[in-house]
Amino acid sequence: MKVLHISKYYYPYIGGVENVCKLLVENSEKYECAVLCFNSSNKGVVEKVNNILVYRVGAKITISKQALSLSYFPMMKKALNEFKPDIIHLHCANPYPAIVLLTMIPKDVKLVVHWHMDIIKQKYLYYLIQPFERALLKRANMILVTSPNYLNESKPLHDFKNKTYVFPNVINESLLQLTDGDQKKIQELKNKYKNKKIIFFIGRHIQYKGLGYLIEAEKHVKSDCVFVIGGTGPLTNDLKSSCHSKRVYFVGRLTNEELKIYHYAAYIFAFPSITKNEAFGLALVEAMYCGTPAITFTIPGSGVNWVGLNNETCLEVKNRDSIAYADAIDKLINDEILWKKLSINSIKRTKENFISKGLPEKINKLYEKL
Repeated sequence: MKVLHISKYYYPYIGGVENVCKLLVENSEKYECAVLCFNSSNKGVVEKVNNILVYRVGAKITISKQALSLSYFPMMKKALNEFKPDIIHLHCANPYPAIVLLTMIPKDVKLVVHWHMDIIKQKYLYYLIQPFERALLKRANMILVTSPNYLNESKPLHDFKNKTYVFPNVINESLLQLTDGDQKKIQELKNKYKNKKIIFFIGRHIQYKGLGYLIEAEKHVKSDCVFVIGGTGPLTNDLKSSCHSKRVYFVGRLTNEELKIYHYAAYIFAFPSITKNEAFGLALVEAMYCGTPAITFTIPGSGVNWVGLNNETCLEVKNRDSIAYADAIDKLINDEILWKKLSINSIKRTKENFISKGLPEKINKLYEKL
């Protein structure tokens, strides 16, 4: 049996959906997999990545973060004719490839739509896309959604719950497992910040990540601690300009190895995302795996507040309330019993629900339902 995954991009491009696609493809034991995606350049290419066949379509233009290219049609036809999939696993939101797929998917090929997120920001463009989206969901033999919260609140999925299954995102735990010498690196990092409690953020510096609210919250935190902000993005310069505190450090992009050390050195993981664009929160899962309690906002319809459970694995406060966020930081820093409880529960919940071990068995059971 063969499965063709259709993703926006694919490794070495790094992104939440792309990482999920990679884990599914590389952990497939029973099914032969291939990938159809856009290239990061305007050149089309067929290649093998870690022994996986990847069809990359040259991206000619991009509109509202959606790559477009007429060459998608011949490349999809090539993938269908050469690879001959029994199942197509489409990662959404991915409207242009979805529309192309509707024009040429063979009748005998089963379609799995992996619903990572709704289309939220592009409201006016969505009116044009919506009929195709509904046609896609009708054609789907199975729909996967990453959390019960998202399933219950997603308007596009409302009429298709009878064929929808909750299939949580997972992390590659091998990237976060401690090895010889790591404890020394963790202590050295703590020493760098004078052994003060580290409030750590990692992610793209974009609007829905809510970094502005974290920087505002820092002004109201009474405890002696430091704020370490990893990652970069279009808002980085504005965020730096608006922040004048000497206890806030912008550390830029981090390698996987550096990220692991920061997660274990941190006392609290700051996850101040504010909208449903943050559909799940893989960075939150990574922090939980390392036993670092998080503080989140309440995000209606997002899976974030299902991944991290209030007063069990994290503290959750009113959306965009920087004062409440600051109070939660102070509460965790000053309540060691609560911190230990959240830390232990975070590790337990992650290992029971969000790691790649057992992934082949889980996806195989779903495919077999087809």
